[in-house]
Amino acid sequence: MNSTQVSYFTLAAYLDTGPFKYLYFMIVMSLYIFIVSVNVMLIVVICVNRSLHEPMYIFLCSLFVNNLYGSTGLFPFLLVQILSDIHTVSAPFCFLQIYCVYTYGAVEYLNLAIMSYDRYLAICYPLQYNTHMTSKKIATLIALTWLYPLIACIVYTIYLHSHSQLCGNVINKVYCDGHSIVKLACSDSHLVNALGLILCFGVIFGALIVIIYTYMNIFKVCFSGSKQTRQKAVSTCTPHLASLFSFSVGASFELLQSRFNLSNVPIMMRIFLSVYFLTFPPLFNPVMYGLKMSKIRVIGKSLMANTHTIQPAAVAFRVSSFSPPVFHHLVWTKEASGHSTTCPPQPLSSQEQTLSPNRTIWPWTQQRNNTRHTRKAFSELSRLNELCWDNMTN
Repeated sequence: MNSTQVSYFTLAAYLDTGPFKYLYFMIVMSLYIFIVSVNVMLIVVICVNRSLHEPMYIFLCSLFVNNLYGSTGLFPFLLVQILSDIHTVSAPFCFLQIYCVYTYGAVEYLNLAIMSYDRYLAICYPLQYNTHMTSKKIATLIALTWLYPLIACIVYTIYLHSHSQLCGNVINKVYCDGHSIVKLACSDSHLVNALGLILCFGVIFGALIVIIYTYMNIFKVCFSGSKQTRQKAVSTCTPHLASLFSFSVGASFELLQSRFNLSNVPIMMRIFLSVYFLTFPPLFNPVMYGLKMSKIRVIGKSLMANTHTIQPAAVAFRVSSFSPPVFHHLVWTKEASGHSTTCPPQPLSSQEQTLSPNRTIWPWTQQRNNTRHTRKAFSELSRLNELCWDNMTN
């Protein structure tokens, strides 16, 4: 029978968990809520802070968006199937899930390749980095990262749907994938299979060539450079390499499982590894980058601690009545909101949030030539600067 006549598919990998299905539902739901929360938080942190509007963080934002996209293509479906007694899925939704899973995998791998290219330019050509990595180039790279997989997977999914003659509707997995549909074909499926391999390995080998080339040059610079260069390279490349390794392991097993018979592997292990590349990277990437990248970590903490986060790019320090070696007063202004506030040496009360921009905070107007007062002035100035910076980042 033709694939258009198949109204639903049966997912045979689900086990009868009895009353434990509610426990599994809560675990999966909690995991999905956590993934959505941390990814959305980091996307917001990067978007609203101008200091993070740099190529590396823009590519990270694209990675987090893809994490949300991939996890949303799987988790709501899993939650429904866990509570269901009959594990079936309609044919249109099954092909939609195939499209989501394949685009997620391709975008993830291409995004990781572009991030390796960005690290290559930053480490090997630091002085020419801004010249090479322009805004136009960033937009072009992100557009290619998303548009090629979206268009290529549309072509593959439509071709799979219209050219497969199916003799069954049972899929031995917990979600739909293209090769499982191809295995159900009772007609010649070599063209569909070949198209899938071309699109899949085209993305893999293209990204792999970029990653290998960039990291060969990065390692060359690290081994021939100073200790400071090596430390910088390690700190910036470690999260990327960890993300690349975790995703590659999961995607490789999924490719092997779909192409070869792995019936000797325990079914629970097969289920875990089949959803690994869809669940672990969206969970691992934001945690890894959030903890490793100091800028993201500091601004993320300030967002959680204070809902009224002050944008570092919108803050200006103004010193008036300067007479060395003593400052008469130091005023800190916040210009982003259209009004000025001051930064005193102690936390502001609710009534003091809108003070005059010319209020004198620390008057040093007497005994300017006194050495003791001069030392005290600079000591208090240093303390005031630290408090202002804490208020700015918290």
